[in-house]
Amino acid sequence: MRPNSAEIVRTLVAGRLPGLVHLAHRPGPHHARHVTDPDGRVLLLVPVASHLAAALQPAPGSGDVAVVLDVLDLPPAAGAPGLGRAWVSGWAAELRGDEARQGAVDFAAVAPTGDLLDLGTRFRLFRFEVVEVRWERAGVVHRIDPVAYAEAEPDPVHPVEARLLADLAECHGAQVTEYLCRQLGLTGQTPDGPPRVVRIDRYGLLVALGRPGARRRVRLAFPGPLTDPAELPHLLPPLRLTADARPPR
Repeated sequence: MRPNSAEIVRTLVAGRLPGLVHLAHRPGPHHARHVTDPDGRVLLLVPVASHLAAALQPAPGSGDVAVVLDVLDLPPAAGAPGLGRAWVSGWAAELRGDEARQGAVDFAAVAPTGDLLDLGTRFRLFRFEVVEVRWERAGVVHRIDPVAYAEAEPDPVHPVEARLLADLAECHGAQVTEYLCRQLGLTGQTPDGPPRVVRIDRYGLLVALGRPGARRRVRLAFPGPLTDPAELPHLLPPLRLTADARPPR
């Protein structure tokens, strides 16, 4: 198994990566702090005194403002492939009253910040339901069903992926290499060096074969998808064995 396109887009726009906001017929793009709520709607936390706040105000006599959130994946380590780029679009409106309070709770669940305490004074919160979804990878743009996007879940591993990869390489390198060679039927010594884990997601590991920069890669699937990164030691034997070997505290 591997993440489908809707899951990848939900992961990219969840709020852990920087995003750019484009507005129709307005100058830009604008940097913006954003997250997605449990239904996949995009929340934008915008300073009152900013060009973006001014651009998000609808013109007199018009409705909400058409916006596009643009998010590019940042590979977690050198040589790791990117997940591509996501564009989600909709009609943004400022939240007020009870909706603003609930929006602040949803925002804090992903990205806690004291600036949420200043809603209505120094900051405004805007929200839009996603009505169009596009995902670009390797130069090809795919259109994603907005319903599939809304029903997908962000990958819980993505926010800590870089730390997990560093931990595998620095603290469990020998055990991981032995495990990968055994799973892939490789000998311990190869002319191009040992296999390397270059990405981790809830479904498994992406392993690079060959020298750094080589494009030969293979997936090793977990027995089942992760619901929490803390489950990783139970699915990856080198981590479990290392943990079991630690003396009790």
